This record gives sequence, structure tokens and C-alpha cells, in this order.
Amino acid sequence: MGLIVQKYGGTSVAGAERIKSVAKRIARSRGESNRVVAVVSAMGDKTDDLIALAHQIASEPDDREMDLLLSTGEIESCALVTMALHAIGEPAIALTGAQAGIKTERAHRRAQIRSIDPYRINRELDRGRIVVIAGFQGITDDMDVTTMGRGASDLTAVALAAAMKADLCELYKDVDGIMTADPNLVSNARLLEEIDYEEMLELAQQGARVLAPRAVELAAVFHVPLVVRSSFNENPGTLIHEGVKMELRNKVRGIAHDSDVAKVTIQGVEDRPGISAALFEPLADAGISVDVIVQNASSQNVTDLSFTVGKGDLARTVRLVESLAERIGAARVSASEGWAKVSIVGTGMQHSPGYAARMFRALADKQINIEMITTSEIRITCIIDSARTADAVRALHETFRLDKAEL
Repeated sequence: MGLIVQKYGGTSVAGAERIKSVAKRIARSRGESNRVVAVVSAMGDKTDDLIALAHQIASEPDDREMDLLLSTGEIESCALVTMALHAIGEPAIALTGAQAGIKTERAHRRAQIRSIDPYRINRELDRGRIVVIAGFQGITDDMDVTTMGRGASDLTAVALAAAMKADLCELYKDVDGIMTADPNLVSNARLLEEIDYEEMLELAQQGARVLAPRAVELAAVFHVPLVVRSSFNENPGTLIHEGVKMELRNKVRGIAHDSDVAKVTIQGVEDRPGISAALFEPLADAGISVDVIVQNASSQNVTDLSFTVGKGDLARTVRLVESLAERIGAARVSASEGWAKVSIVGTGMQHSPGYAARMFRALADKQINIEMITTSEIRITCIIDSARTADAVRALHETFRLDKAEL
């Protein structure tokens, strides 16, 4: 008898009929002699609705109370899915994150998991029950409810699978699996049968929103095999694991894009040790994630420094950087929105020359200007005008012939 952890996203449980359909799918999985743990997200746009309601009450709601409020969305889904299982004769029990033994640190709205004690889950499985768990949440040592950030129901499922040494973790979405590009932009985007952890993590970090990056990272650390599937059909989906064949395949595996990009430039910065630390340490302390960083060549010991952040963090970033710029004697701070990043990702690129040149030529042929460039061993990312995002993604998908399974 195997153990399967499944996760159902908000679209999958958006309404009574979809909840009933999810319950039937869970029951089928259990009927194959499996022990099943199902993690659920909040229904549809429930989390956004709760956030909007909170801001109607208070302009800056307290993070502790926001966590308590937002956790109710997943609890609602959890209870309803369990009721749907009962209605079709399946033994099941609903558990909150706290009841499931998920302990987190105290950082509200973005807590990290400290530990999982699966005693209660195992006890219920031993009683022959399906265990349905509210995703996205946990509890501190002080018994305060925490949430773990957007997309963290994926993280909950992977963490449970790791803690319980599950045979498989299935993540059910409103898409068939991992595609070579966003199918909303590229009509011939292709479903990947498999992809390795490292490539999937790069795609997730660079804008592919199918999976939360923290979930992929945790799966890689604990060697949890993942399958991303649609909850609306029986298609096999995409397997994310280790040991994907590298030679006989297209070395570029996918195109990721993110239009949620803002750029900050600090001009006239003295080029001396400690300046970068003085700028970026306060941003890190404020919980602001900095992405692409470019420093120009120094002239007369003065340089310009540019970096990108999410658009939602731009106002806070500018306030912080302007105060820091005064202290370090920088000449000027400027900021702008309207940027996007496009990335090509693939493990095989590191052993083959010419991928950067082909990417830059594809963008140049479409008259798309590159503002900034950053790379890793398996990724090349360009910052471009966000108005040209769709053109860039289509051009790169065509250039690297990602509609073809093998080259």
C-alpha cells in the first residue's frame, strides 16, 4: 500500500461541482490500495477577496490578524472537500495546518516551515481515513497561526510528502502540466513529459507561475518526485524528478517570462568596498527580494548601480534606497516600471556554445532592446520593455524550436 500526497489548487475547488469532482478523484486514488493525504487551497479568488475585505476595514491590517483571516480560506475548502468525500461514502477527516503538526517560524505572511510532526495524520490514515489538510498555513510555538506566502499550498504538500516519505506527490492544477512556454502567449507551446528539479526551479523563479519556487526547492532537497497534472482531465501531466536524460533532447527546455518587474538605478555611487552591502542589506532586512543586479564599469572611482524588484515592492524600495543614497553620497536615485524579464532555461546549455548569441539575435530581429542581462549555468535572462513580452516569448520559442520534442 503506497502513500500519495495530492494538492488541489484554488481553481480545482472553485465551487460545489468542482469540489465534488475533486472528491471523486481522491476516492479513485484511494481505491487503488493507496493511503491518501489531500492538501487543498482556498476556493477560487477567496484569498484575494479576504485581502480586499481586510483593507476595507483597515488601511494597514496587522500581519498576525491577517494570517488568522487568510488561513480561513483553506480551512473552508478543507471542510467542504471532506464533506464531499463523506457524501460518496468515503471515510475522511479535515485537519488545519496546526492539527496536521506543521510548525513554522514566527514571520507572519511569509513563514518558513520549521518541522512537521505527522503523528495525527498517520493515526488517521491507520484508521482507514483519507486525510484532507488545509494548505498554506502552520502554527508557531506560541500557538499563533501563520501563512507561508502565495502559492504555499504547493509547499505544504511537498513538505508533507517529504516528512512522511510519500511515494509520490501529485499537484493538481488548471493546466495539463509544465509547458515549454505560457500557452496564453504561444499557441504551439508543448507539454513536457518530464523535467529535472534544477530546470523547474529556474523556470519557477523566472516567472513560470505553475509551481511555487520554494516547493520545487524542497522537493529537490528531499528527492520528492512530483507530478503536475490537470484536475479537469486524466492526462498524465509532467514528472519532475532527478536523472532526466540530457543528450537526446532540446537543450533549451522552456521559456519563462515575468512582467512584474521594476528597475531602480543609483547614479554616482562611490566605487569602494562595502557600498553594495550598505545598499542591499537593509533591503534584505525589509523582506524585499532583489533580482537582476548590474554595476557599470567604474570611472574616476564612481559608478552606477541598477537592480530590479517586483513592482509591488517598488515604493518601499525607493523610500529605503533614497535614504541610503544620502548616507553613501550617491548623486541620484531613479526608478521606473514597465519592464519584463524573459529567460531561456536548460541544463544542456552549459556544455554547448552559442545559446546567448541565438537569444540576442532572436530579440534583435524583432527590434526588441535588451536593457539588462543576467545568467546562471542553466539560464539566460534579459530585461526588456514589458510591452514586447509576448513578441519576445514567441520569438524565442520559435528560435529554439521548442514545439519539437527532440532535435
